[in-house]
Amino acid sequence: MQVIFEGIKKAIELIISFDREIIEISWRSLWISGLACFISSVFCIPIGFLLHFYKIPAKGLFLNIIQTLYALPTVLVGLFLYLLLSKEGPLGEFNLLFTPWAMVIGQAIIVSPIILGLTISTLSNFGKEVYETALALGASEFQALLQVLREIKFSLVSSLLLGFGRAISEVGCAIMVGGNIRGYTRVLTTAISLETGKGNLEISIALGIILLGIALFVNMFLNFFQGKGTWR
Repeated sequence: MQVIFEGIKKAIELIISFDREIIEISWRSLWISGLACFISSVFCIPIGFLLHFYKIPAKGLFLNIIQTLYALPTVLVGLFLYLLLSKEGPLGEFNLLFTPWAMVIGQAIIVSPIILGLTISTLSNFGKEVYETALALGASEFQALLQVLREIKFSLVSSLLLGFGRAISEVGCAIMVGGNIRGYTRVLTTAISLETGKGNLEISIALGIILLGIALFVNMFLNFFQGKGTWR
């Protein structure tokens, strides 16, 4: 219990003092995970609409694969990217290995099945009625799809939140393709892993509390946004 109390005390000290390295690591965690979710949503949301509203060969098999990939091991993604981005790999010439951009790519791959699957699930529950009603009122196919997007936008935000939570909390892929380089690719999860291995449990607990605080802040912000300016 003493270690836990010391960790909480250390977290408060780091936050109050605006420790430069902690702020840098936290900001890096936020923008890498946020960018990964944004890139994933740009591709996955249109694909979700395509799969739901149009007839696609082997659609059932594809949906089963998506659901299987919900539990995609992050170390497997890290291994796959490492082989692609290493000097001997097909993408080695771009020198992306052990950079933040490799981490963005890895996290985008990890969260894509979640965002895609939840988009399709949301459309299955609400999209058909809205789409058919819009067409019956004289809207074009494109206008009907836009109306569906407006109706389910908050549900999509929730799926992005789940994807962000998955991205910012993963550690396996981040270490394998990022290298946990201080001041460059070190994020909260890899820093926690490093400090725990070094026996600095107080700092590890402090970083964990900060990670939970970021998740709580993001969730509160999205709740505020979904409530159109009022806390829900």
